[in-house]
Amino acid sequence: MVSENNLDKFETLVAIIARLRGPGGCPWDKEQTHESLREALLEESYEVLEALDEKSRRRLSEELGDLLMQIVFHAQIAAEAGEFQICDVIEGINRKLLYRHPHVFGSVKVKDAGEALVNWQALKQKEKGGKASLLANVPKKLPALSYSQEIQDRAARTGFDWEKIEGIIDKLAEEVAELKGAENQQKKEHEFGDLLFTMVNVARWLGLDAESALREANVRFYKRFSHMEETCRQRGVNLADLSFAEQNELWEEAKRAVEDK
Repeated sequence: MVSENNLDKFETLVAIIARLRGPGGCPWDKEQTHESLREALLEESYEVLEALDEKSRRRLSEELGDLLMQIVFHAQIAAEAGEFQICDVIEGINRKLLYRHPHVFGSVKVKDAGEALVNWQALKQKEKGGKASLLANVPKKLPALSYSQEIQDRAARTGFDWEKIEGIIDKLAEEVAELKGAENQQKKEHEFGDLLFTMVNVARWLGLDAESALREANVRFYKRFSHMEETCRQRGVNLADLSFAEQNELWEEAKRAVEDK
């Protein structure tokens, strides 16, 4: 039974979702499938990332709850189809965590986080029979920047990496030159892709997340450009009518006025 007295229990969430999907439940919830919920799952994941970017612990708690609901929702749909239940999901991840942390739950010794990560990857490969590529289980639906950083990181764990970041910076200059020299649209797209790929490599070497860095840059641009628009409204001018130099002056003004977070 669902009760106000046990709202902090995981079992209550499972019971609520089951009730929503069951007889006398919500018509919308009852119509949902794994496929129809794909976009909602992705959206909730991105909202968790936004909460992290905002450093809002209150919002993070709320968004993690929304994401957890999606997980339980999918497990309920699977249970109704006789595929698996939420307890199977929990058992599976618990077994995986125990198996991949022998340095915590076993006798294996590691010297640092880097070695622990190498061991984790080796155990993942062993689980798959050792035949699949290290890159095979990186989700191809990831945003391109995240996917690029993950496959580069995995390749680097084998030693396939630059010795120093200066080599990547030189490569960056090389890619810019090749983009400038591209003679047609197809070649430009190819070289631009190589340039982005190299930029992600720079981020990886600097210990940055390329996807997060670009999201934050997008937020800064949004705030500054909105400030420019508001300034123009207050001054009774049309932003589009200003010269490029005048627009740039407004941009610099916006940069000073809008706090970067």
